[in-house]
Amino acid sequence: MVNPYTRDSVRVLAGFFVLAAIYACANIGTPNGGPYDETPPRFVSSVPATNQVNYKGKKVEIIFDELIQIEKPSENVIITPPQLEMPVIRASGRKAIVELHDTLQENTTYTIDFTNSISDNNEKNALEGFTFAFSTGDVIDSLEVSGYLLRASDLEPMPGITVGLHANLEDSAFTSVPFLRTSRTNDKGQFTIRNIAPGAYRIYALHDMNRDYRFDQPGEEIAFCDSLIVPAFEFTSRQDTVWKDSLTVDTVMTVHYTRFMPDDIVLRLFKEDFERQFMQRPERPEENRFTLHFNAPLDTLISPVPLNFTPSDSAWYVAQWTEEKKGIQYWLTDSMLWKKDTLQIAVDYLKSDSLNVLRPQTDSLTLAIRRRPPAGQSRRKKDEPEPVVFLGMNSRLTGAVNVYDTISVVFDEPVMNVDKEWFTLHQKVDTLWMPVEFDFYPDPGNPLCFYVYRKWKYEEEYKLEVDSATIYSIYGKWNNRFSNTFKLKKEDEYGNLRIYINDVDTTAFVELLNSNDAPVRKVKVKDGVVLFMDLKPDKYYVRLVVDLNDNFQWDTGEYAGKRQPEEVYYYPKELAITQNWNFEESWSVKSQPITRQKPLSITKNKPKESAKKKRDYKDEGRRQSSGGNPMQGMGRPF
Repeated sequence: MVNPYTRDSVRVLAGFFVLAAIYACANIGTPNGGPYDETPPRFVSSVPATNQVNYKGKKVEIIFDELIQIEKPSENVIITPPQLEMPVIRASGRKAIVELHDTLQENTTYTIDFTNSISDNNEKNALEGFTFAFSTGDVIDSLEVSGYLLRASDLEPMPGITVGLHANLEDSAFTSVPFLRTSRTNDKGQFTIRNIAPGAYRIYALHDMNRDYRFDQPGEEIAFCDSLIVPAFEFTSRQDTVWKDSLTVDTVMTVHYTRFMPDDIVLRLFKEDFERQFMQRPERPEENRFTLHFNAPLDTLISPVPLNFTPSDSAWYVAQWTEEKKGIQYWLTDSMLWKKDTLQIAVDYLKSDSLNVLRPQTDSLTLAIRRRPPAGQSRRKKDEPEPVVFLGMNSRLTGAVNVYDTISVVFDEPVMNVDKEWFTLHQKVDTLWMPVEFDFYPDPGNPLCFYVYRKWKYEEEYKLEVDSATIYSIYGKWNNRFSNTFKLKKEDEYGNLRIYINDVDTTAFVELLNSNDAPVRKVKVKDGVVLFMDLKPDKYYVRLVVDLNDNFQWDTGEYAGKRQPEEVYYYPKELAITQNWNFEESWSVKSQPITRQKPLSITKNKPKESAKKKRDYKDEGRRQSSGGNPMQGMGRPF
């Protein structure tokens, strides 16, 4: 017979073990709720049905398996034929609803391309490339064409640009009637125009500024193809690889599919050489000068005509171009004019009218100045002499100079009768400074700038000097003594690059580019070779321009004259130039399609990376740090 005391002790001990087991099996951390939803919404049904024929309604409802949202529908959803009256596109629960307001065309296939705009409501998983089609006639047109759109001048992929087809093969169709079928380029510059009927078409790209699907604004960027587009298809197959992981192949499968052609169209986007020309607000920042500003570069300097004053001399100003020739700065040489608070002048120039045609225009301008003493300037005593202000003069020589540099001397104000004899250039030979010959000439577009030129050689040291009170500005200021010493870099501080060019049988030039895709040098192709000497050690890129008119610059196209922009090619690799080394490269310009030539490192319109949301499951459900309730968040016991 069991002792009652022993039996009760065993029961108590067993109870403690049970409680301990229950506590140990409890989940102390927060439950993770399972893996994230990484699946985009799935199509369930629609009204009308997919590819339904003889549909006469104007409302489309597409139902998915979960709640959805549509991102920027007015920008991302493309309806073709294009709708001149804006449709209503919205998400409602699990539905995507499209309401058309234009009158439906007879016997026409309508396509609603949602691109990547549909995603689920919570995790934002995008349903990529979803399209929907129906027909108002008996047939669903099913052909497709696809390709790339690049900017003609630098092969940048161009996103968000309309690409359209015309069955009307007349040149005037592009400028007078909307597209028949359209698409829009994605972030890689790719486009696909779907649901096309058999036939021959012309294809265009249009940066449609006024959303009328026609080229009727001179400032709109365009592209066109010289040949007709004839959609076709073929049944073919490809090899698809299924991976177990990132390194191990699971299965290689043969997949049969329908290939629509052409699928390699390349369009080059350009803006015609036209800008609306008009004058912007003039200004007179100082009493002795005023500036006329324009929105576009000018061809010639404008001569102002006095209205409320009579200058003492016909040459009462000195004119100077501003940057990019979009303005002219006038320095007044007549001191009597400086004292006038208001100057009235008349200017004749060419201005764009409402039809974008340049017409002669005469404007009367009032140039006023408010006389204010400079901030912080103290009043000078009557017997205190006026301080001497020298004519500013700068050669912009800092540190070592490159052998290919041209030395410039820039003044703060226009100067009078500058003579080469006032400048002296000495070369250091051993320890002595010896005078040497040099060329001296003015900048034709800038009366403040002059150039000092000599065929510089490596490691030479020079000193440029001007005596004081030698050069006078038109305002009576004179220069202080000027002396500037500079030294040319060593030969072994540079690298040289020679490129052998293939596949080009016409005039062309090659530009050497920096990491910002900006040219730093350009050289004409001569006998199939270009040579870049004395390069700073750096990373470079190379662009070739087929220079048909041999004017040493890239020229845009013109639609009316059916002139394409000049062709551009990129060397697909980065070139790392090091000092004291000669590099040679051979380039078959057309060996790669231009869609794969431009290096990604200097491509500005980079494709967006679509990465799935990642969840760190290891950190989920861990016990919270001390200080909280140990049973908080406890899950169901074992």
